[in-house]
Amino acid sequence: MKFRVMTTIFAFALALGLILSLSIGAPSVSASSARNGELHVTKECSQNTGMPGTFCTITSSNIPEITVGAKVFYDQQAGIPAGMLDSNVVLHVGTGNWAVGRCTLDGSTGSGLCTFSDGVGPFTGFHARVDVSHTGGPNFAWNGTYSFKSQPAR
Repeated sequence: MKFRVMTTIFAFALALGLILSLSIGAPSVSASSARNGELHVTKECSQNTGMPGTFCTITSSNIPEITVGAKVFYDQQAGIPAGMLDSNVVLHVGTGNWAVGRCTLDGSTGSGLCTFSDGVGPFTGFHARVDVSHTGGPNFAWNGTYSFKSQPAR
């Protein structure tokens, strides 16, 4: 009888220890893998002629995924609608390392909005919403927020 009581107590203590270690142990994957903050990027657009396939080059960034020299390619032609740029964009850092989004700019002020909805490689789960402002000459700034959300295994 004493052996049975000791075995029951040991099994209960082991189960309780396991439950406590799982509940107060390491944070969940989804909580620890989400990352977000402010996004500040500058870009130089002398190569952007307003035609599809032209691009701007990143000149500074406050997050490591967006590196200096990365390019933002524009898919649609400026001027549709009149006086605007409304285009799908690809933020291309390298092979297997890019994000997709959309930018809409007022051609008379150079101000606008870009949003990014996902990407591949280091940009998997990337989301951003940035205000675009013209800073002089062919230079523009992106200021807004970003997040990286964990994605399920595929």
